[in-house]
Amino acid sequence: MVSADHAIPLLAASGVVKHFPGAKALDGVDFEVHPGEVHCLLGQNGAGKSTLIKVLSGAHTPDAGTIAWQGEEVTFPDPVSALRAGIATMYQELDVVDGLNVAENVFLGHERSRFGLSQRAWVHDHTRRILERLGHPEIQPTTEVGTLSAAGKQIVSLARALSRQAQLIIMDEPSAVLDSEEVANLFRLVRELTADGIGVVYISHRLEEIRQIGHRLTVLKDGRTVATGLPVAGTPTAEVIALMTGHEGTATFPPRPEGRFGEVVLSVRDLAFAPVFSGVSFDVHAGEIVGLAGLVGSGRSEILETIYGARRATAGEVSVAGRPLRRGDIAGAVARGVGLCPEERKSQGLLLEEPLVRNTTLSIFARLARAGFLDDAAELAVASEQVASLGIRPADPQRAARTFSGGNQQKILLGRWLAHGTRALILDEPTRGVDVGARAEAYDLIRELAASGVAILIVSSELEEVIGLADRVLVISDGRVIHTSPAAEIDEHTVLDLIMEGSPA
Repeated sequence: MVSADHAIPLLAASGVVKHFPGAKALDGVDFEVHPGEVHCLLGQNGAGKSTLIKVLSGAHTPDAGTIAWQGEEVTFPDPVSALRAGIATMYQELDVVDGLNVAENVFLGHERSRFGLSQRAWVHDHTRRILERLGHPEIQPTTEVGTLSAAGKQIVSLARALSRQAQLIIMDEPSAVLDSEEVANLFRLVRELTADGIGVVYISHRLEEIRQIGHRLTVLKDGRTVATGLPVAGTPTAEVIALMTGHEGTATFPPRPEGRFGEVVLSVRDLAFAPVFSGVSFDVHAGEIVGLAGLVGSGRSEILETIYGARRATAGEVSVAGRPLRRGDIAGAVARGVGLCPEERKSQGLLLEEPLVRNTTLSIFARLARAGFLDDAAELAVASEQVASLGIRPADPQRAARTFSGGNQQKILLGRWLAHGTRALILDEPTRGVDVGARAEAYDLIRELAASGVAILIVSSELEEVIGLADRVLVISDGRVIHTSPAAEIDEHTVLDLIMEGSPA
């Protein structure tokens, strides 16, 4: 609840409009957040959430409408101006700088100096205190950020926001790379912040999180506000989904096929990447979806990356259709029909400044070349086919990849491997950042790919997703496969019990 003392909104947007070439991202958005509240912002991919928070944080200038900060109409020409006013933003795609250490990242943009000399000791001390408050004293101020896990980088991003002593913190999918214990710690911190009168804008596609942490919610659809200020506790989930999608219901998993699968496409034998995981063995057949279930830090993503060649295995063998792949050879894996949609699609999968067409055809340039030159017409035809078949929006092959929503960026990656003719597709967090309304579409697409004969290996932080989508589940704990089972014969509780026990079954 927002107290009477906080009757004046901390931040209020009214009738906000934002155009981009060929699209209207925001078309009259109303939104406000009060001191001491967690205001949850919901909407499907492409609804305008990311554009709105960029307008609120000064990254974009609105074309129409007003923004008021603490009761006064303001214009933030850039993010630095918003930061100085007291608005800090944690973006979904991590914005830390790998080449700098933790302390340098935390105080990036407001470095401390005296008489022209850097106050390194002061910065390190304050960084250490912030990390202790976040419950992560093991992260050292002098550690290079590039060596941290995705979860560790998220903690550094949050520490940066706290170093600004912000009065409003915008959190875009903050739990996406955190395990259950880290999420609980995040919620503890959010409650501490709001108890101090700090406002929080919280964006998440996990409705169970909204229930735990939110006070009020706003729903966007097609760049417009369809509901705002709804109490989280008093709004049924079915109503929230109906507002987001325009119809009631939740994402359901497509039925599993009956009968046998095809030949073994992907074979993994005694694979190891010391010291993260070892002794991993399994097969994936044509038409089969195999899911790896495990907590963050279990080694699941590293297994995928080693199979693909992004990490050089220290032992073991990966084969495609009976032919071994060379260790650490991505080009060789791709040539043999292995494709990877990585967890961090922006930093690891896409060329953000390049158009959709170039991202789609990246792995088949040689196929599209004529006399040593890329055939632009053929390239456009391939990309247009994927745009149509995957329902990518907006349907503009020449549009830069960075301008698409997260869900559509994921479709661009899938389109690349479909155009390539991939035989074994590896999906790491395929629905990360994908809203409730679009998940069923993603699940149907993955199942259709399997039905066409593609062997699919999938990792997801959501156990329900792994079990519901896969035909067979491998439970991973501490870098080992501790259990293998048909997905229809296992449930979330069993998986968690196995992980907690940590012993093979």
